[in-house]
Amino acid sequence: MAEPAHESIEPSTAPGGDPALTLTAAAAEMAKVAMQREGLADAALRVSVVGGGCSGFQYSLGFDATTRPDDLELVQHGVRLLIDATSLQYLQGTTIDYVQGLHGAGFKFINPNATRTCGCGSSFSA
Repeated sequence: MAEPAHESIEPSTAPGGDPALTLTAAAAEMAKVAMQREGLADAALRVSVVGGGCSGFQYSLGFDATTRPDDLELVQHGVRLLIDATSLQYLQGTTIDYVQGLHGAGFKFINPNATRTCGCGSSFSA
């Protein structure tokens, strides 16, 4: 049986030429380290938005070996990214960075669609 069709496009554009999602070099490097540590060298980084969090929506990052029919597939800095169509509407133009600071280290979402974010940085409203 053939694999479901999915859209594979240039690293930083979505249909219409607008930026879809940008993964910084630092974030890509940390994703690669985590994939190696987990033994998931062939997996993709799935970026999604789920309901919840203190502001209404919450970002979700995970590893996935399965591409779904409605996924947008991007490759940036050697990392394959998967974004489902529903999440893409909230993530359009978002940059994912990896930052280190006094309060620890982690992935940071810079989302131009967020009208409000919470102090933890992992939830937002649009």
